Amino acid sequence: MYGFFRRVFVIVLLAAVSTSFYGCGYNTLVSMQEGVNSAWSQVENQYQRRADLIPNLVSTVQGAADFEKSVLTDVTEARSRVGQVKLSADDLSDPTKFQQYQQAQDQLSSALSRLLVVSENYPQLKSNENFLNLQSQLEGTENRISVERRRYNETVQTYNTEVKSFPSLIMAKIFGFKEREYFKSTAGSEKAPDVNFDFNKKK
Repeated sequence: MYGFFRRVFVIVLLAAVSTSFYGCGYNTLVSMQEGVNSAWSQVENQYQRRADLIPNLVSTVQGAADFEKSVLTDVTEARSRVGQVKLSADDLSDPTKFQQYQQAQDQLSSALSRLLVVSENYPQLKSNENFLNLQSQLEGTENRISVERRRYNETVQTYNTEVKSFPSLIMAKIFGFKEREYFKSTAGSEKAPDVNFDFNKKK
């Protein structure tokens, strides 16, 4: 008889704890955290797509006579740095790691932007079907990166609000749900790029 009442007590206690977790937003936090992770994976997918396009782009541009080597070097080095900065879903709450990741990606964006601007001065590139195809794919990917970053920020905003709101913040502290970092606008992105052409420079 004692064993029966003990089992009933355990069941009631577990039900109460489960209800308490639900009421305090535990399930909601889990769901929102998964939403953030999913949004992050989409950002990563687009960044990887861009990285995969770069070798062919650089190879095609190298065939243009007198193309500025410094521009190609900047792109190649920026891509290399991006490959060295890894960021997992667990790192999204680390401001330092997130900033390093964004900085590396933004530097690559800047280098690619300069390459495309400079390429406008080379007729053989503007008529090269392979280059035009790569340029179109790259521009499309940059647009998708922008879209996915915005969606990620929106998802993070919803999640962070829940983490900081009562009573969810109780479960957040107990189970280690931390705020996630946002993508921030690139410094100087509101200004037009300053590109100098020095075609008398020795290659």
